Amino acid sequence: MDKKALVLIPSRYASTRFPGKPLAKISSKPMVQWVYEGCASLLNDWKDAVVCVVTDNDEIEACVKGFGGQVVRVDDDVPSGSERIQLAYERYFSDQDFDYVVNVQGDEPLITGELLKELLVFQESEGFDVGTVVKRMPMTDKGYEDSNKVKAIYSLDSGRCHFFTRSPFPFNRNKTEGLDWFLHIGIYSFRPSVLKSFCQLTPSYYEEIECLEQLRLIDNGYSIGAVPTEMTLCGVDVPEDIQHIEGVISGR
Repeated sequence: MDKKALVLIPSRYASTRFPGKPLAKISSKPMVQWVYEGCASLLNDWKDAVVCVVTDNDEIEACVKGFGGQVVRVDDDVPSGSERIQLAYERYFSDQDFDYVVNVQGDEPLITGELLKELLVFQESEGFDVGTVVKRMPMTDKGYEDSNKVKAIYSLDSGRCHFFTRSPFPFNRNKTEGLDWFLHIGIYSFRPSVLKSFCQLTPSYYEEIECLEQLRLIDNGYSIGAVPTEMTLCGVDVPEDIQHIEGVISGR
């Protein structure tokens, strides 16, 4: 597909639950490097793509440069990763005519270029304002009760996401066995104009309650579509998640 894609990875040192998370070692390699290299594998199949870390921290900047990655600084105090990548886009990349700006959360060390390619093709073909990724999970999975694992109210038929919540969803009133829920994976593909418009909006009612910025889009009438994936993707929310990630990487 003859489209230009900019993949930006917001990476901050400060974190309420896990300070210094981007530099945490996973099998001897810092997490930010795992994320960067996974995204950079998109370059094997995508003609016009750029991958770059966006940070406000000297240590993270030095780390990325140390493994040969591209990094830019946005030191502004902003409320979310989307605002940070919007500033990075405007300051460093807006003159390069990108068709898509992809926000990959810096705590997804198992991300691959293959998934990013699938997401970009999906958004181009389906026409949603924003594209993202979900994974079907059984209700027996412990993430169903975990508020750190965001659930998407998602239609398999239309590919549309109707809402996102930290609460267990759907509520299994009749205790039916074999039901599933959809885990939201923290990846967003924006058209640059949509990203700019989104970041000019004030935080919405449900966004502030759930602390989920994607609800600002839905509350303001933007459409979000999602690619379902079967890939093993494990976001790192707390230090204890590192051991699980290492187990996945080693095949345990």
